[in-house]
Amino acid sequence: MRPESSRDLPALPETTSESGSATTGAHLQTRTTWLAQALELLSSMRFAISLLCIIAITSIIGTVLKQNEAMPNYVNKFGPFWFDVFQHLGLYSLYSAWWFLLIMTFLVLSTSLCLIRNAPKMLKDMRSWRENVRETSLRNFHHRVEWRGTQTQDQMAQELLVRLQNLGYQCKLIAKEGAQLIAAKRGAGNKWGYIFAHTAIVVICVGGLLDSDLSIRMQIWFGGKQPYEGGGLLISQVPAQHKLSLSNPTFRGSIAIPEGMSGNTVVIQQPKGVLLQDLPFTIQLNQFKVDYYSTGMPKLFASDVVIKDHETGKSFPATVQVNHPLIYKGVAIFQSSFDDGGSQMRLKAHVMQGAKRETRNLSATVGGASLLPEDLSFGRGEISIEWVGFRALNVENMARNGQDLRAVDTDKNFTQQLSADLDKHTGAAAKNANKDLKNVGPSIQYKLRDKTGQAREFSNYMMPVELDGVSVYLAGAKDSQNEGFRYLRMPADDNGKLDEWMRLRAALAQPELRAQAADQYAKRALPATAAATMQTQLSASARKGLAIFAGEGESAKIAGFAAIAGFLENIPAAEQGKAADVFMKILNGSLWDLWQLARVQDGLPALELNEKRAQFLQVATSALSDAFFYGAPVYMELSDFDEVKASVFQVTRAPGQNVVYLGCLLLVLGVFAMFYIRERRVWVWVKPDGEGAHALLAFSSQRKTLDFEREFAQLKQLMAGDAALPADGNEV
Repeated sequence: MRPESSRDLPALPETTSESGSATTGAHLQTRTTWLAQALELLSSMRFAISLLCIIAITSIIGTVLKQNEAMPNYVNKFGPFWFDVFQHLGLYSLYSAWWFLLIMTFLVLSTSLCLIRNAPKMLKDMRSWRENVRETSLRNFHHRVEWRGTQTQDQMAQELLVRLQNLGYQCKLIAKEGAQLIAAKRGAGNKWGYIFAHTAIVVICVGGLLDSDLSIRMQIWFGGKQPYEGGGLLISQVPAQHKLSLSNPTFRGSIAIPEGMSGNTVVIQQPKGVLLQDLPFTIQLNQFKVDYYSTGMPKLFASDVVIKDHETGKSFPATVQVNHPLIYKGVAIFQSSFDDGGSQMRLKAHVMQGAKRETRNLSATVGGASLLPEDLSFGRGEISIEWVGFRALNVENMARNGQDLRAVDTDKNFTQQLSADLDKHTGAAAKNANKDLKNVGPSIQYKLRDKTGQAREFSNYMMPVELDGVSVYLAGAKDSQNEGFRYLRMPADDNGKLDEWMRLRAALAQPELRAQAADQYAKRALPATAAATMQTQLSASARKGLAIFAGEGESAKIAGFAAIAGFLENIPAAEQGKAADVFMKILNGSLWDLWQLARVQDGLPALELNEKRAQFLQVATSALSDAFFYGAPVYMELSDFDEVKASVFQVTRAPGQNVVYLGCLLLVLGVFAMFYIRERRVWVWVKPDGEGAHALLAFSSQRKTLDFEREFAQLKQLMAGDAALPADGNEV
């Protein structure tokens, strides 16, 4: 019965249910067809090859572009715009980018589906004898042969069966209507090559995914972990959300341990900040050892460590060296590099500005920071010193790194050329020297950072080196990480120190002493009989030349050779070369007198002019010109140090490593099977023929090669011999 409330409702047509069912069936069929097509595409060869091509192109990018460097390096290299573009694409840590992992996942899925679809067919085909053939179909084979024999059908079949078995074929004798068929196969394992090769791709990709930072990303996405972007905290003070537990299945990070210290926390770099990974043991570095080649290059470095297990409390010694990692509890410890572990340095800070020659003794620790004394900043505000590094041994190629500190920036080509010409007049040792230097001794690296946060990095060598026959101190400077150091070359005096050059630098900043030097030069350069007017004019020229070179007067914004070049621009072009010669002679002469007056002022006797001191003055003049571009109020000279080495270990847990090895083994087996195992099939149809028997042999293989042709000829001769029937146009 129908309910009372539905009596007045119109009756639905009876075709409604059928129509709905038909519509639903159509939707299901469409959905099934779409799903089948998607699976077909996903498991197709063209889809897998496309993914492999994308991975190959991506790998090229990852090889060309250095991975997992500090982000400021990428900013300096590409600029702000392209830095953001590449960062959004994940190119700085490409192999852990989400889209790369997605491609790898699809490749695994595609290859797995291909295996699922084709492997059963291949296995079935390997077991199959392909016995459902007829005599007429065998006659259509290109490689076939027929012959007649006097044996009976059974005798011929048994004889041919034995011959094929002796050739290494697996054989099966099948009785047919009025005939017997011998089905033989050899090399059916060739298809294992395809199965192994495709399985290897899946296994290697799975191993790669296991060793990727996918597990770390999952903990960040769903486990509440966050990279730590701060600083200044001890590892024990870092909040728990920035630390990974001991159960983390895979990680790759680094840990730096100074000699005599220990550590049990690995730092894992992230695009923004770091994550900390606790280890199930503590690494204590007892000693770091390094051996060098005769050229001074590192030959071997190793670390003597003690491993203390947190669970058992037991300890054992071990040695970690390059290419010989220590593996304990599934964690591999590699000797990655070495660094400074907080060496103690004693330095002399030489004032590089003003008329006062002063040195200040300082102490510093590599990796630490300190403030430059306020009286040494010369009105630049608060300047902090970041002690970046110390190297006890340096093998430098100054032909590559020896760019001059001079950086005259001008749009006037004439000024640049004239400044270069003035360098020739001085015979400067500051010019690039194509010398391959070996060990140039200890060096320090530090940064001076002003109150606005701008930093300039310096690299100073402890001992003087010889360039172009002159002993000089090298003081490198650079403004950014992506450029090389440019060097100020300050000549060493007879005692191998910087005292004389620093004395001359301070004297050049004293107007009264410059005036005395100009007067003394005029008296020395002119004979006693010369008119007073000439001496006055020459003295005035010397004063002006010293003032211009010192960066005072009309050319106060620039100094050195650049200031002289700017001054000489006002002279007619035809007379500039002669004027430059005269100017430099006056400057060199007055600088000599300035140097001697500075010595007398400090209570030292004046020196006699000779070739060695003249060469010193030439190099000192070029260094004074370059010093205006040094960009620091002080020069830090390393006087003594206590070196503390630190060993840098790369610590990894890679459970997918053995999986990848298995995949590589399968890949080798698969390639070997595909290239060196050839599948061959033989069918022999034996039937009665009068008093004897007639045999028809057909031969087939997947690859028609010269070896195949030669094997068919041998098979034909062995099986049929001289009894083979004449070719009928189809036999080969």
